[in-house]
Amino acid sequence: MKTTLTESYTETAEFLKSHDNYYILIHVAPDGDAMGSGFGLCRVLREMGKNANVLCSDPFPKRYEYLYDWYEPGRFTPKTVVAVDLADKKLFGKELTAYEEYVDMCIDHHVSNTGYAKQTVLDPGASAACEVLYEILTAGNIPLDDISAKCIYTGIATDTGCFKFENTTPRCHVIVSELMSFDIPYAPINRQLFDIKSKARLTIEQQVLGSAETYLDDKCAIIAVTHKMMSETGLSKEEFEGLASLPMQIEGVVVGVTIKEKEEGKFKISMRSTEEADVSAICGKLGGGGHARAAGCSVEGTLEQVKMKALSAVAPALGFDLWLS
Repeated sequence: MKTTLTESYTETAEFLKSHDNYYILIHVAPDGDAMGSGFGLCRVLREMGKNANVLCSDPFPKRYEYLYDWYEPGRFTPKTVVAVDLADKKLFGKELTAYEEYVDMCIDHHVSNTGYAKQTVLDPGASAACEVLYEILTAGNIPLDDISAKCIYTGIATDTGCFKFENTTPRCHVIVSELMSFDIPYAPINRQLFDIKSKARLTIEQQVLGSAETYLDDKCAIIAVTHKMMSETGLSKEEFEGLASLPMQIEGVVVGVTIKEKEEGKFKISMRSTEEADVSAICGKLGGGGHARAAGCSVEGTLEQVKMKALSAVAPALGFDLWLS
């Protein structure tokens, strides 16, 4: 069952109050919103005297260590499974497949959410899953502390690109202003998340921008990150976050496509766009999904074949009959 918007927030808060022994699931390659909503919810539940653990198929990224430096997994038998910022079972990863059919509640903001959970609280208009979580906690008069507030702030800040993306709304600014009444070191957090880059990351950015290709009257730009590039530069998996925005820095680009080699013959495509194109719909053609301005999918083939598949999906959205134009 999928419920939406504010009428479900109070009900969800009551659900959180009335259950216990939580496993909180977050998606593979967790970003700031997944980490923020996962550990924010975990912290709140533990402060309520409940058992709660955060589970992910991938290691928790070091760049978000300030969100979980207080955390130690508890030992208990799970009774309630909640997924946050997790739109599709395909994003569970190998370690969480056992829970695919047992998710009691999903808290999300992705319009592409497949409704796999028994109950889904979904607000596609929210800037982040952390924003939906904040609305739930507020509706239920469930208090935050400095740590949970820091988690929710991180999710909103990262999913809005430090408040510059189109999903930045008046409501999310109001929420952030309320969060700043807590002891959140927001300036150091923003510097760490958005300004500081490793030498490996800077090298990769130089390489991919130097080899960027444009198509469809320069309205589509494609960059590719291969295993060889990652190996030569020493780029860690978690440092890949944010690279998908690079093609959009090229003037005139409407759809930016970032192709990352996961393993031989398998690639992850991330797309970003201006308001002129819906990349959630484009990635949907390739078996993926996401938001209108940020989406992704997985595609198999050689790098050149993957480029062609991506362009074949992008072309109609930009008014082209053929991708080779």
